[in-house]
Amino acid sequence: MNEARLARFEAAMQSLPLVAILRGLPPEDAEAAAQTLLEAGFRLIEVPLNSPDPFTSIATMRQVLPPEVLVGASTVMSAAQVRQLADIGADLMVTPHTDPVLIAAAKAAGLVSLPGFFTPSEAFAALAAGATALKLFPAEQAGPATVKALRAVLPASARVLPVGGVSPETLATWRAAGVAGFGLGSALYGKGTTVAELGERARRFVAAWRAS
Repeated sequence: MNEARLARFEAAMQSLPLVAILRGLPPEDAEAAAQTLLEAGFRLIEVPLNSPDPFTSIATMRQVLPPEVLVGASTVMSAAQVRQLADIGADLMVTPHTDPVLIAAAKAAGLVSLPGFFTPSEAFAALAAGATALKLFPAEQAGPATVKALRAVLPASARVLPVGGVSPETLATWRAAGVAGFGLGSALYGKGTTVAELGERARRFVAAWRAS
């Protein structure tokens, strides 16, 4: 793990532990979306690799955003994609599943890794492989009660971030269960979302986090 990048991740989590998931982002909107999220206070941004030309979007955002904002990809499925992320200066590698090979590849490349998990076995396997934090996915199928139960057995240092079905109205309930932050998908951004809509939704999530 790149120690400087890890320090930036720690600072981002302290500042605002909300990860913007920009699935479907067209590259021509990448700069405007990045600036909008920065102005709203976001410090963690990911573009799923099943978006149009995602590596171009990620590279653009990495170039225009300050170092304290971490940018990367989700829906990462291969070690080759991990290497490509490292080559363009990305910071984050997020997967929908628990794959120790990809976690190890991200660690070797100096990237922050947030692998997906759904069961306790997957959570412990991800941590053993060197995951930086854990992405509970799909969160709407698990619920806050699952997080509360997991917190009783996971290491205190293990951060859990629910992804899927999270809204500004539910942040407080999840946070009370012991989550460290959230990944925000379709409630924040989806295909056809304008930059203005992104900004409005981003501000609602930030306000909800700060009030929770």
